[in-house]
Amino acid sequence: MNGRREPDTPSPTGGTLTRSVGLGGAVMLGLGSIVGTGVFVSIGIGAGAAGPSVVLAIVLAGMLAACNALSSAQLAAAHPVSGGTYEYGYRYLTPTLGFAAGWTFLLAKGASAATAALGCAGYALHAAGMGAGGRTPLALSVVVLVTGLVLAGLRRSSAANAAIVSVTLASLVFFVIAGSRSAAASGADNLTPFFAGGAPGLLGATALMFVAFTGYGRIATLGEEVRDPARTIPRAIVLTLLISMVLYIGVGLVGMASGGPSLFAVRDGGHAAPLEAVAGGFGVPGAGAVMAIGAVTAMLGVLLNLVLGLSRVALAMGRRGDLPGVFARIDGDNTRPTPAVLGVGLVIAAVTAAGSVTLAWSFSAFTVLLYYALTNLAALRLPKADRRYHPLVAWLGLAGCLGLAFWVEWRVWLVGLVVVGAGLLARGVLRSTRIRRGPD
Repeated sequence: MNGRREPDTPSPTGGTLTRSVGLGGAVMLGLGSIVGTGVFVSIGIGAGAAGPSVVLAIVLAGMLAACNALSSAQLAAAHPVSGGTYEYGYRYLTPTLGFAAGWTFLLAKGASAATAALGCAGYALHAAGMGAGGRTPLALSVVVLVTGLVLAGLRRSSAANAAIVSVTLASLVFFVIAGSRSAAASGADNLTPFFAGGAPGLLGATALMFVAFTGYGRIATLGEEVRDPARTIPRAIVLTLLISMVLYIGVGLVGMASGGPSLFAVRDGGHAAPLEAVAGGFGVPGAGAVMAIGAVTAMLGVLLNLVLGLSRVALAMGRRGDLPGVFARIDGDNTRPTPAVLGVGLVIAAVTAAGSVTLAWSFSAFTVLLYYALTNLAALRLPKADRRYHPLVAWLGLAGCLGLAFWVEWRVWLVGLVVVGAGLLARGVLRSTRIRRGPD
């Protein structure tokens, strides 16, 4: 045994998913999860907290994400099943910590998915010259559309994702190239004072930006559907992170140097489409329209991948009895967990209805930092034979996640702790009831 399990924990039931994703598809799924809300919205939110030093926050967040990515990669290679850290917690830590990981993942990524839906709607309305009044209804429509696409199965979802990500990457490369001249001309003014938000602003922005890098975890949560997972998953995670770091740093530097905090910073009531607003000042015909198209496809890609990842965690939790057993059901020749997808879609729609981008993203930052703290803790419990990297990598990831978690607004982390505690309490009550009732 590599870890501990509760005696009454049910074995996985409901069938297994088909392995249909190779290295290229895994990288595209990872990029679809990262290159979206993070680059089109969260950099602007980070700029609102830190000013020009958001560029440094991107670097710091990327370094922390690298530690977490390596921990996730070796865990996924050693235990390639759907569920990510939820399953790793059960196997290498304790069932309670495993549940905590699954619960915080659902909370964190549900909030991220809502941010993606709201961001997609914001960019679309801005491009159409319409006000933000219809953002929430449009965002809810997008959630319904993407949930329906995921119900079609992973093969079709992966093909759609590849097309979406290609458009997004092209638009970001265009942004960096088209804005380089403007950035060189205005950078000296727009990047000073560099530490406008001070240390609290820098650390807060780092926590917010960290969430933008965590889409690589979607590759791990799809471990049951990846071909040759021991080889493919670690390579896909590392490649995804490297590509996204280069893009984020380039976009953040060009965006802040060209537009300054007045255009690039996102706050509720401010610019909902920072890259489009900055691109409008490049003096390049059609630049704003290109970024609007790229933003819409990016948000769709993130939302698509989040519904995929969340539904697989819900599937794993249903198998173990931490969610109702119906979530363990797999339909369509073992290609889609229909109840899990529908349940996740409903939760995302509920969070989207709140309508606040900054609130949803801040809540996601806190809970995802807790989730990856547990990922690194699980990596430290890997047997030596399964370790691919020095334990110092996991220790740095653990310390960084716990250290940054409480730099988000105190009301957000207080609510986060309450919601996580409520989930643990509900699980305890449900399991106690099941034990007293006995087998059916």
